[in-house]
Amino acid sequence: MNTPPGPPPMTELSGGEALWLLEGSTVGQLAYVRREQAVVRPARHVWEHGLLIVRAPVPATAIPPTATYAANEIDPRTGTGWTVTLTGPIDVLRDPHEAAHYRRTLAGWTLGPHDTLLRVRPQTITGFRLAGAEA
Repeated sequence: MNTPPGPPPMTELSGGEALWLLEGSTVGQLAYVRREQAVVRPARHVWEHGLLIVRAPVPATAIPPTATYAANEIDPRTGTGWTVTLTGPIDVLRDPHEAAHYRRTLAGWTLGPHDTLLRVRPQTITGFRLAGAEA
């Protein structure tokens, strides 16, 4: 009797490997709570100098003091890949020179008041590698 394969095994990543994967990616999701509702938005990011710089379609006035950011690369055919999540204090980039730099280097999802540049100072980071059933 053939039994269907189970879900791929997950292996927890070290903090260094999780950061390495995050640094090599550019797209993720920003998640936070606003008015007792979970909000998740697509975002682009860059990891620089121990900070995550995020460009997301959220109004600057909606940003709470802490947020979560997730990035992943998962092959839908095989279920293999990785996922990384970090949480920490977040603030809006207000320096015009710094903001101009990141507007040039990070493509936005929208233009206007809902196009915000953020700095996340990670306090926790977790990651998992998803191995195929054949692994």
